[in-house]
Amino acid sequence: MRRQLETVLFLLPSLLLAQRQSPERSLMDRAVQMSTNQQIALYQKQVAAKPSNLHFQNLLASAFIQKVRESTDFTYLDRASKIIENVLASDGGNYEAMRLRSEIEMERHGFAQVAEYSEELTKIAPEDPWNWGTLGDARMELGQYEAASKAYEKMLALRPNQASYNRVAYHRFVTGAAKEAIELMNLAVNAGGWAPENTGWCLVELGNMYFKTGQIESAEQAYSAALNLFVGYHSANGGLGRVKAAQGKLPEAIGRFKLAQASVPLPDYAAALHALYLQTGKPEEAKKQIELIDIVDRLAQASGEKTNRNLAMIYADQGRRLDRALELIEAELKVRQDVYTYDALAWVLYKSKRYEEAQRAMDRSLKMGTPEPGFYYHAGMIAAALERKPDAMKLLDRALALNPKFDISQAPIAVRALADLRRSN
Repeated sequence: MRRQLETVLFLLPSLLLAQRQSPERSLMDRAVQMSTNQQIALYQKQVAAKPSNLHFQNLLASAFIQKVRESTDFTYLDRASKIIENVLASDGGNYEAMRLRSEIEMERHGFAQVAEYSEELTKIAPEDPWNWGTLGDARMELGQYEAASKAYEKMLALRPNQASYNRVAYHRFVTGAAKEAIELMNLAVNAGGWAPENTGWCLVELGNMYFKTGQIESAEQAYSAALNLFVGYHSANGGLGRVKAAQGKLPEAIGRFKLAQASVPLPDYAAALHALYLQTGKPEEAKKQIELIDIVDRLAQASGEKTNRNLAMIYADQGRRLDRALELIEAELKVRQDVYTYDALAWVLYKSKRYEEAQRAMDRSLKMGTPEPGFYYHAGMIAAALERKPDAMKLLDRALALNPKFDISQAPIAVRALADLRRSN
């Protein structure tokens, strides 16, 4: 899960900005008011006019990274990477470029490398909160939660703002403190950010926290606020799709997921639409979504993608292509050892009828007490398969207590499984 990262411009020490010539300062002030596309055009013009000015090259790379977040088009990341490689080839100690290198590696899921880069940067500039943020991000993905907490707390102490609040909020949620996490994410939203997408991202994360803990109305408000702030935001439309499905408004849910899919064709949206079309008696439309999921996988394989935790979960939920799901999640585990990866591994193993192995993975997923209904649903189904009925009922109860409508296709299965266990107990 991405935590919001601030742009290089606003993380540079104030002294550095003060040293800029006034025309450049004026240009930077204008850039703040621009869309990401406009910033890219501006910085490209400046790079062409002043090719020896590495600062403008770094700003262009930063804008490309922001564009990745808004569009999930990773060709922008490749463009950013090439720029930073050239900057560092010209000036190996360029601080802006070194930080952007960490950000690029984070987007590529090179978490161990990010931790190494960030450790180095905290020694070079221990008072720069950005470095502590990327260090914490890497530690979270590696499942090193105590180390992540220390890094985030250092960041928060240095600069309590949107970037630090949302990171600490995420850590608190993953480690079981949902109420505190929601309070902190609200602080992140209210703190505001330099780009609408950043605050929109925080609102979506806030909506997700509300949704997972059964606060459906609050989730809807957060997702709607994200859309008002960042028009057409795909993840906000996806969030509203989940809300409408939970409310039983299936045509509206389909409409929201179609909007999300039109913006960014993620397999998650196709999987949701598949389930919704089946529930509304449209098997041919559902079939098209299955085909789309498989096309996405083939394109990813052709481009050299080896890991995809979300796709592995989709295949496990649908009970198909389990060999491919296992291949994807085992590759993911090599670079990412957080509770979400172990949950996905457990679910794929369960669907592959490798119940004992699934249980061992599930134990690692549950260790932090993360309030994820899906975790407890998966754990309950694994316990039932191992004929541990009391544990299974307790775990399924926990999943449904958090949010009885936690997933379009899986929540009804949890309800039926719990009823069957109670009848047979």
